[in-house]
Amino acid sequence: QVQLVESGGGVVQPGGSLRLSCAASGSIFRLYNIDWYRQAPGTQRELVAGMTTGGITNYVDSVKGRFTVSRDYAKNTVYLQMNSLKPEDTAVYYCKFYRTIRWDAAPNEYWGQGTQVTVSS
Repeated sequence: QVQLVESGGGVVQPGGSLRLSCAASGSIFRLYNIDWYRQAPGTQRELVAGMTTGGITNYVDSVKGRFTVSRDYAKNTVYLQMNSLKPEDTAVYYCKFYRTIRWDAAPNEYWGQGTQVTVSS
């Protein structure tokens, strides 16, 4: 059974930085794409960044140039580096591992538990 464990959230001042981590158990790491979502109170969950198994990254316009997705194969961990944080970045951030082709009985996606990021003076 696969479990994604998130960490790295916290409270920072505007302009500060945080690095979120999402560690995966099991053997899915190299075969699944990764996405990062966020959800602020009263809003829908928003896709903010992602990386395919081929290493192609994409970012929503509001975070381009500030957020970076990376993957550490040795540690089975993906990261979201967040720089120049703004108050509007405040949200619960979730990682997701997913695949578009199902080759066995395992689930097609897994979600982390979420980690709170608060940007405030």
